[in-house]
Amino acid sequence: MPLLYPLPATLSSSGNNNSQTIHAGDIETNYTFEKAKKVARSAEMLVSYALFHQLQNKSIFEYQKMAIGVGDKEVEFMQKRHEEFKGIYPKLEFFTKEDIKEIEPNVIKLADGSDRAENVVGSGTRKSFCAMDFCSVAHHMVEKSVFGEHQAIFNYQVQDIIKQGDGRYTIRAKGKEPLSASFVLVNAGAHSLFLAQNMGFGLDLGCLPVAGSFFFIPGDKLRGKVYTVQHPKLPFAAIHGDPDVVAKGKNRLGPTALSLPKLERFKPGTYLDFFKTSGFGEAATTKIIWDLFSDSEIRNYILRNFLYEVPMIGKRFFIKEAQKIIPSITLEDLTYASGFGGIRPQVLDKKTKKLVLGEKKIKSGEGITFNMTPSPGATSCMRNALIDMIEIAEYLNATIKMDIIKTELNEESLEWLVD
Repeated sequence: MPLLYPLPATLSSSGNNNSQTIHAGDIETNYTFEKAKKVARSAEMLVSYALFHQLQNKSIFEYQKMAIGVGDKEVEFMQKRHEEFKGIYPKLEFFTKEDIKEIEPNVIKLADGSDRAENVVGSGTRKSFCAMDFCSVAHHMVEKSVFGEHQAIFNYQVQDIIKQGDGRYTIRAKGKEPLSASFVLVNAGAHSLFLAQNMGFGLDLGCLPVAGSFFFIPGDKLRGKVYTVQHPKLPFAAIHGDPDVVAKGKNRLGPTALSLPKLERFKPGTYLDFFKTSGFGEAATTKIIWDLFSDSEIRNYILRNFLYEVPMIGKRFFIKEAQKIIPSITLEDLTYASGFGGIRPQVLDKKTKKLVLGEKKIKSGEGITFNMTPSPGATSCMRNALIDMIEIAEYLNATIKMDIIKTELNEESLEWLVD
C-alpha cells in the first residue's frame, strides 16, 4: 500500500526524484510532433501560474536550453527536426557548432582547449523559464487551494477505498478516522494501479517500475540544459545535463534507467505491492518483457544501465555518456548522486501485449478515477488537473470558475482539453 508522507510532493515531485525540467517538447527528441503540441501548451500553463505568483528564482528558474546532435547522422536528424518543430515554438533557434561554443563552451571544448572533432549542432532557446522545483511549486499550490474549513491531511496511509450504497466512497487508513467523499481522485504514483486493482479496475494493465539515477559534476560545467538525441528504440529518456536547482552549485547528468521490483525506491517494502500489480508470471506480461530483451540494443542498454549502479565501477561505464555532452569531463568530475532519482511506473498493456508510454488514466465512470503519470507528469500537472476538474465538475454538477483560470493560467477556454 502507499507509504506515509508528512508533506506534499515528497515522492515523484521531489527535486531529488526528477530532472527538474519543464518538458515543453522542444528539446525532448523522443516527442512526436503531435505530442509536442499538446505538451507545449501544458507547459505554458505551468509557467504562467509560476510567473503570475512571482515564483521566479523560488520555484521556477531561467536558463538556456538545447538539444544537441553529435556526429553527421544526429546532425542531419536535428536539422530536420528543427525545421519541423519551429512552427510550434516561435523562439526556437538553430545553433551551429560556433553558436554552441559561445552559449555552452564545455560542450565543444576538449581538456586541452581545442574543439572536439565531431560535427555538433543544436536546437533550443537562449533564455527560457525551463527549470522548476516541482516540490516547491506544489507546496505553493496547496497553500493557495486550502481555505476555510478545508484542510490537507498527511501521514494518511490508505488501506482501501470502499464504495457505499449511496454512491459515496469511504477511504480507510490504519489508526485513522475514515474519510467520506462523493468523488475520489487517486494520484499515488506507481500505487495508483495497486489501489485501482484492489477495487477491480485496471486488471488489464501491469506495471514496470523504472528507476532513474543521476551523477553530479561541478556546477561550472554547464550554464543551462543540454539534452541529447533519443535512441528511437529506447522507451526511456536520453541522458541530459542540467544545473541542479536543489543541490546548489552542481550540475546533474542523467537519468539512467533501471527496472526495480518495488513501487517506491528509497523506502523499505513495496516489493509485494509490485508483484501484485506487475502481472509477472502472466503470459501477456512475459511476452512484453521477452520482446524487450529480445532486441539486442534494448538488452544491452538495460545491462549497461545496471552497471552504472555498481559502486566503484559505475562511473567508469557512465563516463562515455557524460563525454558526449561534455567531452573534457573526467572520472574525478563524476560523483554518483546518492539518494537522487525516483521511480516512474511504465504501464504494461496486457491486451495489446505492449509497453505503453506516457500517462495512463483509469476512469471508472462511478465517481473514482486513477492517474498513472510517468514523465512528463509534473510538467503536465496543470493540464491533467484541469481534465480531472472537468470530469469531477460534470459528475458533481458543479460550476468551473473560468475567470480564475484565465487570470492565473492565461487560458480562455478548456475545450482543447477534451479529446
